[in-house]
Amino acid sequence: MIDGRANVMEQGDGLYRESRSLVDILRYRADHQPERTAFLFLPDGEAEGASLTYRGLDERARAVAGHLQALAPRVGQVLLFYPSGLEFITAFLGCLYAGAAAVPLYPPRRVQSMARLRAIVADAQAPLALTTSDQLDALARWASREPGLATLQWIATDALPDSRADAWRPPRNQREDLAYIQYTSGSTGTPKGVMVSHGNLLHNSECLRQAFELTPQSVSVTWLPNFHDMGLVDGILQPLYGGFLGVILPPVSFLLTPACWLQAITRYRATHAGAPNFAYDLCVRRTTPAQRDTLDLSSWVGAYNGAEPVNRDTLERFAEQFRPYGFQRHYFYPCYGMAEATLIVSGGRVSDAPVYLAADAEALEAHRVVEAGPSAARVKHLVGCGHPWLDTRVVIADPEALTRCDAKRVGEIWVAGSSVTTGYWNRPDLQAETFGWLADTGEGPFLRTGDLGFIRNGELFVTGRIKDVIIIRGMNHYPQDIEQTVQESYPGLRPTCGAAFTIEVDGRERLVVVQEVERSHLESLEVPAAIRAIRQAVANEHGLQVHTVALVKPSRIPKTSSDKVQRRECREQFLQGTLGLVHTASE
Repeated sequence: MIDGRANVMEQGDGLYRESRSLVDILRYRADHQPERTAFLFLPDGEAEGASLTYRGLDERARAVAGHLQALAPRVGQVLLFYPSGLEFITAFLGCLYAGAAAVPLYPPRRVQSMARLRAIVADAQAPLALTTSDQLDALARWASREPGLATLQWIATDALPDSRADAWRPPRNQREDLAYIQYTSGSTGTPKGVMVSHGNLLHNSECLRQAFELTPQSVSVTWLPNFHDMGLVDGILQPLYGGFLGVILPPVSFLLTPACWLQAITRYRATHAGAPNFAYDLCVRRTTPAQRDTLDLSSWVGAYNGAEPVNRDTLERFAEQFRPYGFQRHYFYPCYGMAEATLIVSGGRVSDAPVYLAADAEALEAHRVVEAGPSAARVKHLVGCGHPWLDTRVVIADPEALTRCDAKRVGEIWVAGSSVTTGYWNRPDLQAETFGWLADTGEGPFLRTGDLGFIRNGELFVTGRIKDVIIIRGMNHYPQDIEQTVQESYPGLRPTCGAAFTIEVDGRERLVVVQEVERSHLESLEVPAAIRAIRQAVANEHGLQVHTVALVKPSRIPKTSSDKVQRRECREQFLQGTLGLVHTASE
């Protein structure tokens, strides 16, 4: 077990101890630093757009809250349909000011997102929906055509006058009260809404403040989506909690031009900015020498990497490419977290370099932790994700026996502490599988994360997801490792856009690899050579025979709203023949 009891709260925790919710913190900042800029929005990723001071943010939040309170004595849940921008922040905080539970969503944009969005809206059971004036008509028309959504009452918050703030009545928020419902990325048919309390949010915000050594002089730059836990809690709410400037870019600006994120870090001397692993890979592959020559990344002391497996090669390539522009290896901050624990579970110290471990891959497949020696046939390079903070505890448990694993075994990561939420909205049936007690000691409840990992020298290492593990001939294989091998085996295969899974053939589990082809290589790809290279690489690296290789067009691999590959959904689409194949080859 590792815990954060030694990490005693330091100076600056007074607001944490005295506050019942973020409402108290924003009210404090509006009183004591009213003209200080809280947030700045770059609508195209470059030019400065709107900004908000603490006074302005408080006034707009009170205006939204005053309007909501006038509609009903107890508002309940409120849907938030917003693109990136400051209006989302005022609406989210307006819900907290009204004593309502915010439900951050995203305006429907594409056909494949509709089923999940319908299910979320139905599950949330909210009578009100907030958005912006330019989104209002389209959203209202969409809802009117959806069974069960026609009764939603829509409000454009940017059209509410400031005078509504005068009608606001301070809510009686307590730490145990529901602050918002965070729908996790995943299944379309059965969405799960994590119930985050005001106390969860305050505790995790204090964990983040201490872990990243954030001060009022810190500066954050984020492009992460506002409906995702990392984008919401760290990108938006953490600057407010810590009293420092938050600079916000739309996600699409980063995806189109990754350099704009790095240029904003340079321009505003950001100290705190991060993203999932794929973003750093994108910066390496899709920034030009001319763009890099404009950068000075020397201020960026907390480059966090989380929300998906942290890849050592990505860290090393990014550090090497951007070293001439002020970036240092120890700026990287690998961490581990999840919405069910509000956000962060573990991370190291900002001044420390990432911790690497070369593990024997064959032993790891047998759920044993063995450091790779010179004679190891295959090596798996793992990146440590630090330790928990404050009262957070992490144990590694056998997911079947429900007993604590020893330090040389891989098991399920279990988490307890004040950041751990109470469960899923409207889903009491999931409590038994969400929380567990250690059978050998009776300790609990712990959040059962569904992630596999181990603790070595106080450092948490994450190895994969229980449900995604591929078992062939009694050995465990992590799909993300196979996918990376495939993507590096031949030019023209899209990074982070593949899925490995098994299907049953003649009573045996056989490996299938589905991989997207870069758009620029669709016509020129030497398909037979690519398939041979994939088969050979997987055989060499993992000792596995690939039964079927399916090459597909770009953007055909199903992903979650936070860009994680949905392997089970991909498997279903493969079996149904709906993936848009370029070529398939089976043994």
